[in-house]
Amino acid sequence: MPDFAAARAAMVEKQLRRRGVEDERVLEAMGRVPRELFVDAELRGRAYKDEPILIGFGQTISQPYMVALIAESAGVRPGHTVLDVGAGSGYAAAVLAELGADVHAIERLPALAEKARRRLDAAGYEQVQVHVGDGSMGFPQEAPYNAITVAAATKELPPALYDELVPGGRLVIPLGNRDGQRLVTAVRSPEGPAVLRSVACRFVPLVGEGAEPPS
Repeated sequence: MPDFAAARAAMVEKQLRRRGVEDERVLEAMGRVPRELFVDAELRGRAYKDEPILIGFGQTISQPYMVALIAESAGVRPGHTVLDVGAGSGYAAAVLAELGADVHAIERLPALAEKARRRLDAAGYEQVQVHVGDGSMGFPQEAPYNAITVAAATKELPPALYDELVPGGRLVIPLGNRDGQRLVTAVRSPEGPAVLRSVACRFVPLVGEGAEPPS
């Protein structure tokens, strides 16, 4: 049986801290969430490798560094309400919950959403609410949000997501095309989206009515 606690500690130090993740709260959260519970049993030995892992339906659990970078960029604080678009395995939602957020995770594939729900429950994150729906249109039932995180790429900021932010809220989303993407942190301001940060990345396309997938 792999020593998952040791692998998790090594991930935090070698993959996150050494690569520039500075928020100690994010590093501590990543060190607490049992990533091995968010992948299929036969793949648990790879849970802490610096790579995405297939979770079925053509989707992946993002590499740990990207999950940490998104969480850090979102600026989540205890008591914040956060929408996680593209729930996938549920891992990113668990990290956001560890930061003290009230997390709503939305997933368009019902079977994947159900797997995420089971994995979150097994890992002790029953407070995360998983919804089935078109994440590109947000989840207005629980809006507004202090932060919205998106784990799939589109060409432009989806207006529906931006509109569901509180003033000063952050939308963290991959933008670009198949030749290149940037993980962008956009803040809702009176003048429109203000970009705080942009980092090279690569994600699967965002699918839905409000998305313009990379081409």
